[in-house]
Amino acid sequence: MAFICATGKHRRPSRTKRTTARAASVAALTTTGVIGTLAAPALAAEPAAEQTGLIPVVTLGDSVAEQIDAQADAQKQAAEEAARKKAEEVARKKAAEKAEKEREARKAEERAARAAAERERLNRYVTPISGSYISTGYKAGGAVWSSGSHTGVDFHAASGTAVHAVGSGTVVEAGWGGSYGNNIVIRMNDGTYTQYGHLSSLAVSVGQTVTPGQQIGLSGATGNVTGAHLHFEARTSAEYGSDIDPVAYLRSHGVNV
Repeated sequence: MAFICATGKHRRPSRTKRTTARAASVAALTTTGVIGTLAAPALAAEPAAEQTGLIPVVTLGDSVAEQIDAQADAQKQAAEEAARKKAEEVARKKAAEKAEKEREARKAEERAARAAAERERLNRYVTPISGSYISTGYKAGGAVWSSGSHTGVDFHAASGTAVHAVGSGTVVEAGWGGSYGNNIVIRMNDGTYTQYGHLSSLAVSVGQTVTPGQQIGLSGATGNVTGAHLHFEARTSAEYGSDIDPVAYLRSHGVNV
């Protein structure tokens, strides 16, 4: 039994009819050129700038690139300036360090020179009476000496003449010495001893250190004497009887007597 569907305005066209109609429409448009006219602009047209913002992006892109370049140049210059300043600072520090080392070296040299000069000064010897001469020599004989001979030398000097230590040493005796009157005995730095007799006054005391040329007293006529002068002895010890030739002693230390 066959069924026949009645047509009506509400009946949907079949797939076959829809396909056939679409193909016919396309063919018609192709024949009239509408597709060619409408399709090309539709495909080629660009969206409006207001919708995409491409034109502002491109314009800003050029400005940003310039700014980036400028910033890069500024950063490069800043880096170069920082490197220059750092190099200058390093050079300044090196120069300062070099100058400081040179100053320290000069100071060390000056200290060494002063120390050498001080050692030379302390190691030198002088005459006990400036500008004087020997009036009585060593081992001179006579009844005036209890030992029978002179145990030292006499330097001509008026009473009150300055008497000097002949070298560096330490005072081991300062006071009355019997026939020597007021006398001073000094232990010299080389281990020998020197004696200064018949003094009118003393300027040092036991235990005091003395330096070459330092005034230790004044000449006089105390003790067993016939007149003012300085009795000077060189000894191997502080005791009487250990005397050695005082002229040879002074000359061995560079003193011209």
